[in-house]
This record gives sequence, structure tokens and C-alpha cells, in this order.
Amino acid sequence: MPASQKPETRYAWNGDVSLAYQVLEGPEPGLLYLQGYLSNVELNWEHAPLARFLRELARVVRVVVSDRRGLGCSERFTPADTPPLEDLLDDVAAVLDAAGCRRSVLFATGDCGPLACLFAATYPDRVQALVLWGTSATWKRSDETPWLHSPEEHEAESRAIRDRLGDGTWTRERAPSTVTGEAGLAWAKRYERLSLTPGSVYWEGRRFAETDVTGVLSSLHVPTLVLHRAGDPEEPVASGRLLAARLPRATFTELEGGDHFPWAGDQDAVLQALEHFLSAVRSDAEELDRVLATVLFTDIVDSTRKAAELGDARWVELLARHDATVRGLLALYRGREVDTTGDGFLASFDGPLRGIRCAQAIVDATASLGLQIRAGLHTGEVERDGDRLRGVAVHAGARVASLAGASEVLVSQTVKDLVVGAGLRFEDRGVHELKGVPGRWGLYAVLPDGHAGSPGEPVH
Repeated sequence: MPASQKPETRYAWNGDVSLAYQVLEGPEPGLLYLQGYLSNVELNWEHAPLARFLRELARVVRVVVSDRRGLGCSERFTPADTPPLEDLLDDVAAVLDAAGCRRSVLFATGDCGPLACLFAATYPDRVQALVLWGTSATWKRSDETPWLHSPEEHEAESRAIRDRLGDGTWTRERAPSTVTGEAGLAWAKRYERLSLTPGSVYWEGRRFAETDVTGVLSSLHVPTLVLHRAGDPEEPVASGRLLAARLPRATFTELEGGDHFPWAGDQDAVLQALEHFLSAVRSDAEELDRVLATVLFTDIVDSTRKAAELGDARWVELLARHDATVRGLLALYRGREVDTTGDGFLASFDGPLRGIRCAQAIVDATASLGLQIRAGLHTGEVERDGDRLRGVAVHAGARVASLAGASEVLVSQTVKDLVVGAGLRFEDRGVHELKGVPGRWGLYAVLPDGHAGSPGEPVH
């Protein structure tokens, strides 16, 4: 592509939501570049270093550049309607389909890192490899991550970024070696203003500050390159090291420099590392039967007593109505029936929010039949064996369900951490040992819509 020419902006659709993307033709496989919180596919070409980086990357691989929902030229949202990660996964699939990418490399920077990890673990058949740049599995401070921010620090930082968005300093501080002079600052001001709005940067910051995908990293088996600059001003390099250590097939490469964006600073070192990794990926054609899934178990409370009260004929009729109700709701929420247990179901979902909403709908719908349902959900790695699922995650889901009360939806900590920003409220049910499942498990009851949650739970 000539230096004076830029690719045409196209749109993929996820329902009524439009998603802007561009394609730079190059060698296969396709690579989807997810830029993170600053992104505008049109303005990318007005900054020489960024434009050069994209053109040089297209010498190595076919590049698809997309603005995430809420950013740049893609559909915007209001601060009160910040989309959950689950919707963003569907957006990624829509862009890949529109760009003709059956199986591609995901190149994710900053806050797109957790999104890419979830997509690769959930849809390994769509992802050939993963490149994670300047990102982390979590932004929550803990004993293991003392370098990260406290909730109060996250709040202060989100407000500060919101209040100064559009003055260019945010971008210049993260690309100090590249965004220089009056022209660079002028571009940075426009790039910030046309990437996202002050309200969305605040609420997305809040959402990602609460997101934690640590629990699903062991389920990610695609080849992964974790790249991080030693002096990254946005994300400490310790986060990159820890992320790589938790991924089964990751290679960690630390680069010199003090810029957060891959196109800033010494971009040739970045491109060289990418080219070396992608050359190895082209020969890796492993097919995986292990995927990330949300498993849902349901069963009827006191079914034996209920059957005795009704008698065989009426119980069989009621059970048939129960089964039809559950199957209808599974279809509505894109769940897949895996097995039945006489008075209950095992189902799987490709997103935890759909699983929770389906479980809530099952509880409500079967109540009108005079039945009380308990439901439990866990998100983890499962092994596909034909139409059946195997693995620790399945056993964990069953144990979680066994601890649920009547008309209750109980979820694991992992599920709770993956639905931040979805408007759900939870009640802490303590830490438990699940029979036959290693470790201690934090469990949470999903509160009905409109019910007040415990202090400190996700809010929207």
C-alpha cells in the first residue's frame, strides 16, 4: 500500500451495533489488532509513526484493525449502558467474520488483553495465536500484585483521566518518545476526543478495574507471545511477567523503552519480535478439544416429595412442562443442553452473563409451575467429548449447584469476576470446600434485579 493511501473503513454488524474496521492486505494468517482505549481507524493514518507501524505489520501478516464498541468510528454507548465483556466477545467474532478471518491471530493491547484472553479460551477454533502487549490479567491489588492500584486509587485515576480527556497529555505521557512538538500534541488532542468520550472513559475504567480473568488463563492453550516494555508508564512490567507465567503456552519478551503503545518508540524491535513469533505460528496447526465454558446445573428442590404428592401421572406431566420450559430458555440464551438428570439439566454457555440470565429466567418461569429450582454456575476449562463435557470445571459447577438454596442462583468467584459492568448484584456466601474439587471456593448468590447488594459489589 502506498504511504499516501489508507484502507477503506468498513463496518461489521453485531445485531444493530456497527463496528468499524479496516483491512491491510498481507500474508496469511489474518491478524486482528485491538488497540485498546485509544482507537480511531481513520485518525490512525494522521500520525506518521502509527501509520508506519500498521504498514510495516502488513508486510508480515494480513492486518485487520478495528475500533472496539464505544471507541472511534464504531457504535458508541452511554455511560449508563457500558457493555459487558460478553457483548465485546460477540463483537470480535462479528469483525472476524466480516473480514473473512476463519482462524486468526489476536494482537491485543492494554485493556483489550483480558478480552482477547477470554475470546481465545472460549473460541480456540477461531484463534491461531495470541499476542498480548502491555496488559494484565487483573488490575486489582493483592498480595500477589502489590504494584497494582487500590480501589480508591483506581477511582481517583478514572476521574482524573475523565476530567482532562482531550488535552493530549494522557496520550503524550504514554508515548513520550513519539508524541512530541506542537503537531504531535495537536494530533493527541484530536485522537483522544475522537476515540472516546469522558463519560465512557470513566465507566470503562471502572469496569476494567473490577475485571479479573486470572481464573481462566489456565484454559488458554493457543501459542501466546507476551510483550512488555521495561519502562511502560501505564502497566508495570511485573504484570506482563505474571501474566506470561500463568499462561500454559506463553513466551515472555521484555523490550527496552518507556512508551506504552507498540507503535511508539522503537517499533522495529516490536515488529521483529512479532515476525519471529508469527513465523513459528504458521507451522502450528494443533486442534484443541479444550475450551472455556460456563456450565450451568439446575435441579428441582424436593423433587421426590413433590412426585409423591402429585402421583406418577401428574408428576410426569409436570416434569415434561418443566423440561420444555428449560429447553426453550436455553435456546433463547444461546445455551447448549449437555445432559439431563431426571429432574435437572446440565448446560453450557459461551459467556457467563448469558448463563446467569438463563438461570434467573429458569427460576422465575418454573415458579409459575409450582416448582422451586436451584442453580449453580462456574466458568472454567472443559474437554469436549462428542456432545458431552468433562473436566474439573464440570464437577465444580455441580458442587456449586448443590450448595444453592431454593429459587437461588449461586455462582463461583470466577463467574462473578467476569460479569463486572453487567448490572448484577451479588451476596457473598463465604468460602467453601467443594467435595472432590481442589482448593477453597468463594461463592456468591445472584440477587434478583433491583435487590440491594453487599457493599463493595459491582455497581452500575
